[in-house]
Amino acid sequence: MQPPIPPTPSAPVSPDGPSDLGRTLLTQSWLDLTFLHWAVDPAAVAPLLPAGTAPDTVDGLTYVGLVAFRMHRIGWLGLPGLPYLGTFPEINVRLYSVDREGRRAVVFRSLEASRLAAVAVARLGFGLPYMWARMAIRRDGDTVAYDSRRRLPGPRGARCRLAVRVGAAIAQPTDLEHFLTARWALHHTAFGRLHHLPNTHPRWPLHRAELLDLDQELLRAAGLPGIEGPPMSVLFSPGVPVRFALPT
Repeated sequence: MQPPIPPTPSAPVSPDGPSDLGRTLLTQSWLDLTFLHWAVDPAAVAPLLPAGTAPDTVDGLTYVGLVAFRMHRIGWLGLPGLPYLGTFPEINVRLYSVDREGRRAVVFRSLEASRLAAVAVARLGFGLPYMWARMAIRRDGDTVAYDSRRRLPGPRGARCRLAVRVGAAIAQPTDLEHFLTARWALHHTAFGRLHHLPNTHPRWPLHRAELLDLDQELLRAAGLPGIEGPPMSVLFSPGVPVRFALPT
């Protein structure tokens, strides 16, 4: 019998990333990010998390995130980032998890990306649910628009059209806004084992954002069909440089 999973840590999420990650596995930058979040019952998403983890919660609720951004210059083992193969639009659907050691993380249900080589490496080498999609990001003044239509694997044609108007910078993000954005690891199952992949980056520069358009099928395609209505949180960030360490 597996030991019980501990409850969510009582301490709030730290807005500052860890400084002692050890050897670098990956470097990259995340640019022009829009964060959309819906509050859900933890019981609704618990079956979708890897064995050995449970939903991370705030005031009895957990969250489903739809995050759109531009991946910029992925680099391996401290080498310079790749300008073409390592740069592409991405949209992911994510949940929030905690493991038996009390380590918080995100769990990706799907990750749309427009670069086929990156999708193949992530799926075959890391076991991550990357999907190849036709994608575009456009910025016009304070308006940012993202468009994606899935190619492979299915459901083929799953779409996401999203646009926001970027507002004022947030001087003091709330504990919930830190919870939704300042996530310092990834949980995923690969080759039959639970992996914890830590990361770090500077504190998020966050902005308020107004949702102008949303037409998406990615939540349903990711096994989350019951989420309806507008998101309860809409945030934007110009981006941060990121470093991943070796998984544990």
